[in-house]
Amino acid sequence: MKAVARFPWFCFAAFMLFVSCSFDYGDGSLADDNEPDIIMEDVEYTRVRGGELNLRFNAEDARRYEKKQLMELDNFSFEQYVSGGSDNGEEGGTGTMQADVTGSGGSAVIELGSGNVRVSNGVRVRVDSEDIRIETSSLDWKDEERLLEGSRGGQVLIERSDGTMMKGRSFSADTRRKAWEFGDGIEGTYVHEEEAEEADAPSAGEEERQEEEEAIDGEAVD
Repeated sequence: MKAVARFPWFCFAAFMLFVSCSFDYGDGSLADDNEPDIIMEDVEYTRVRGGELNLRFNAEDARRYEKKQLMELDNFSFEQYVSGGSDNGEEGGTGTMQADVTGSGGSAVIELGSGNVRVSNGVRVRVDSEDIRIETSSLDWKDEERLLEGSRGGQVLIERSDGTMMKGRSFSADTRRKAWEFGDGIEGTYVHEEEAEEADAPSAGEEERQEEEEAIDGEAVD
């Protein structure tokens, strides 16, 4: 069974924050390719755009391999901010910056050349503006295709506050089409906006009962 849904999506490129960094270590002839060129502990990174906080990133450990063009992260979390004064959540709003996309993971491997990212060991991502929460064991980000994929055979859980809950395998999200889908093992409940409104509205029988109660309440008593 295959399920496809469309929601506004978010940029998963928050993990690319170290790509622009470069270091010169000479010819590196004596360096071991399996040993990191730089090791950082208790890393805290913030990015500011237009004088406003755009991204905050924390990692317990970060290791960079120049020859392999890889960055490894352990026990990390991130917050991506938008202006609280913007109606559409885009940059340029007035008002204070608010964390819109938050997430965490046990480990990540970033391919500095391609921009591809693999996040594993427990992944949690929440997007407040789209009212969506993702939880899974691992996720892959393919930067050129702008594609987010769950690990093969791994289960991905998606929830929304309206009661929508779906989980399945072979998960992928195309950020260009702003759509996500499961290819196998799908189960759960999808709540459409109109269905949620209808659920909140009183039924015909309830409306008649309410009218009768109002009429009784309005009768005069001698």
